[in-house]
Amino acid sequence: MNTKTNLYLTALLLPAVGQPTAIKAEKLKKNQLSTDRPNVIIILGDDVGYGDLQCYGAKNVETPHINRLAQSGIRFTDCHAIAATSTPSRYSLLTGEYAWRRDDTDVAAGNAGMIIRPEQFTMADMFKSKGYTTCAIGKWHLGLGDKTGQQDWNAPLPQALGDIGFDYSYIMAATADRVPCVFIENGRVANYDPSAPISVSYKENFKGEPTGAEHPEQLYNLRPSHGHDMAIVNGISRIGYMKGGGKALWKDENIADSIVAHAVDFMRQNKDRPFFMYFASNDIHVPRFPHPRFRGKNAMGLRGDAIVQFDWTVGQIMQALERLGISDNTLVILSSDNGPVVDDGYDDKAEQLLNGHSPAGPFRGHKYSAFEGGTAVPLIVSWPGKINKNQTSTALISQIDLMASLGSFIKATFPKGSNPDGRDHMGTLLGHDKAGRPYVIEQSSGHVLSVRTPKWKYIEPSDGPKMIPWGPKIETGNLPLPQLYDMSKTPFESENVAERQSSVVFQLQNILRKERNKGQ
Repeated sequence: MNTKTNLYLTALLLPAVGQPTAIKAEKLKKNQLSTDRPNVIIILGDDVGYGDLQCYGAKNVETPHINRLAQSGIRFTDCHAIAATSTPSRYSLLTGEYAWRRDDTDVAAGNAGMIIRPEQFTMADMFKSKGYTTCAIGKWHLGLGDKTGQQDWNAPLPQALGDIGFDYSYIMAATADRVPCVFIENGRVANYDPSAPISVSYKENFKGEPTGAEHPEQLYNLRPSHGHDMAIVNGISRIGYMKGGGKALWKDENIADSIVAHAVDFMRQNKDRPFFMYFASNDIHVPRFPHPRFRGKNAMGLRGDAIVQFDWTVGQIMQALERLGISDNTLVILSSDNGPVVDDGYDDKAEQLLNGHSPAGPFRGHKYSAFEGGTAVPLIVSWPGKINKNQTSTALISQIDLMASLGSFIKATFPKGSNPDGRDHMGTLLGHDKAGRPYVIEQSSGHVLSVRTPKWKYIEPSDGPKMIPWGPKIETGNLPLPQLYDMSKTPFESENVAERQSSVVFQLQNILRKERNKGQ
């Protein structure tokens, strides 16, 4: 019989003087839940750079709600996403497996089949196994249905998030710049309009459907700077072709409001039992088109407005926790899926309006890159009453460990073969351990791997292009020779010391070799 059961039975058998037995039992029960099974919310920003938040030194933008979240807990200064692009980063976070161990985890099309397979044990399965109610809300970008390109969007999907541990889901199939531009709720199109059946293709357009390339006059909200010139939805052209949708089509300016409303409703319905919420914002990812109440108020234009909208989103979630009386019983983790990107395909003047703002903070590179800017991300952890306030931690952290750490904390049992790469660093997340990981592994969009220790950054040799070839003005970090940077001297990787530090290169190459061999 476990401790919680003993306490509960004791409360039933030994009533306190002047207090009804049932009331005392309920108080003891709630106290145990708050310690052993707090609610857990992961807020995952999209393309939020290390330098994009005010509490991380951002210029020209204020993020008061995120600042307060940081002040209520720990702000980490050396956290890393697993990959420099969305799909592999999210896959790894939710499975505890490095995406580079599989060859089907690159940036997913909007009609990709499920990348996380039903037979895999996910973070949602882990929480569900311990009695949590689970949900995913917002951006998904990890595929739906059994096979790529064969989904029937006019019927319930045969495979969706309910098959990988989520009790409830209200998601975007991929990203806002990719079709289909509809929300999927529990495996079927939300607000489905039978008068406008949906067809999706990533191969060819549907007869009579306008595209951004052929009808730029219909792009009354945003125009592309490169690519993104196919199907037109809400006056914005996208990647991929789409027909139909009708009333189910989203309006980009309402996306944040919609996912916040569903998140708050989920919390309200589950406030009396432990829940896990994976909340994935879309705000700063292109196309950036925030609600009118945020537009025109930031010196950096639409990208700055989108950062403010993301901050509002975080504020809405935190305020809802307080209204529901469950903020003290909720562990909140805020981070980003990868580093920032400025011009990622739409003419929103984001590059021209930076005005001294550095989205990647002190780091070189951005999203897609093997340089630190590709994977260095904010991380804030808050749990009122359990984590001391106003802390800053320099511990080396990787998102690959979130599943293992949270699983250890709730005493979950992992099936054999699951969570192969994650390790328990819950002590670091709670502020008890200042050391963190000995190293992290990072992945660029070109599948180049890096090893980062508290002092060193090693990038393996690659013959790929030096700049991203499809449009963004971003360094890939590729070089045919080994690269080694002393991060203790400067976080901006400017001096390659590999030739002078051959023994360090050898050590880090060995780490990478051993990590690769684990998957064989």
